[in-house]
Amino acid sequence: QVQLVESGGDLVQPGGTLRLSCVASKSILSINGMGWFRQAPGKQRELVAEMSRGGTTNYADSVKGRFTISRDSEKNTVYLQMNSLKPEDTAVYYCAADNFIQRGRPWARYWGQGTQVTVSS
Repeated sequence: QVQLVESGGDLVQPGGTLRLSCVASKSILSINGMGWFRQAPGKQRELVAEMSRGGTTNYADSVKGRFTISRDSEKNTVYLQMNSLKPEDTAVYYCAADNFIQRGRPWARYWGQGTQVTVSS
């Protein structure tokens, strides 16, 4: 069982920057995969970025080159650095743990409560 508490969502202008934080209830080095998903209005929840226990990363094509997932194991925290934000990045962002593939799509066993990111001028 993993509890996840995320924060950092805000209203920002296009081109702006945010960093989301996710604090886990256990060592993130003991979790087999963590990441960030997002769900925009009228859209399915989608994988944004993920990191394996070993530190390898994977990004959605839509955010590649703009977003960076990172971790601080001493703080049990995973981050999502979001640069060059676009209106289409607007969504509720969810921290996730124990990522896996379900019916051909990325999913996760544990979820944070979500934090709203709104990109608008």
